[in-house]
Amino acid sequence: MNNRERAEHPGLRPIDDSALTRESWKIFQIMAEFVEGFERLAHIKPSVSIFGSARFPPEHRYYQLGETTARQLSDAGFAVVSGGGPGIMEAANKGAFGGRSPSIGLNIQLPHEQSANDYQDVGLGFRHFFSRKVMFVKYASAYVVLPGGFGTLDELAEILTLVQTGKTRRIPVVLVGSEFWKGLLDWFRDTLVEQGTIDQEDLQLYSLVDSPEDVVDVIFEYYEARSFEPSAEEKKRLMEL
Repeated sequence: MNNRERAEHPGLRPIDDSALTRESWKIFQIMAEFVEGFERLAHIKPSVSIFGSARFPPEHRYYQLGETTARQLSDAGFAVVSGGGPGIMEAANKGAFGGRSPSIGLNIQLPHEQSANDYQDVGLGFRHFFSRKVMFVKYASAYVVLPGGFGTLDELAEILTLVQTGKTRRIPVVLVGSEFWKGLLDWFRDTLVEQGTIDQEDLQLYSLVDSPEDVVDVIFEYYEARSFEPSAEEKKRLMEL
């Protein structure tokens, strides 16, 4: 390829100002999502973010497990934050709504519309997954992860990565349902550790339990000798999420 042909490559042509202007305006939409999230969530603490599949109906045992877990966390003094939609998200909000602490839904607009559930004291709407994910992490005192699909795995991988790399403070990450999670956790140990892509110590970043009572116990045991409030150093890390 000669220089003239190279210069005519689409990626090297002058920028289309109209397209750039449209993209630039998206920044204000993203800023608005962050500002509203910070303003609405900063004072709702301590809180626990709960994740799980949107596909489980109310009669499913995992839905019921999520509802009971959220109710116990709410009665124990934790605000509960979920994705705001159906399935375990609804179960989490429903359980918290029946308890004594706030129920928060971080709703996302999807091509196949996700409808917000009816059990939210505070409901925030997001267009962008990345700004929504920051809100799940920034004010959480713990992560509780019930059985789910790609979205649930995405949130699990996100918090494990942030804690492992020191980009956020260490908080309890509690997986619920040993039968469901066994295969993944075996793969962590037998493949990721074995191949050297994670360290043996990284397996201590999460706990595995089967009951709502154990979820509450794990969280309280972790904070027995420390405050729910981030330290000055942890606050600095959270500012750089």
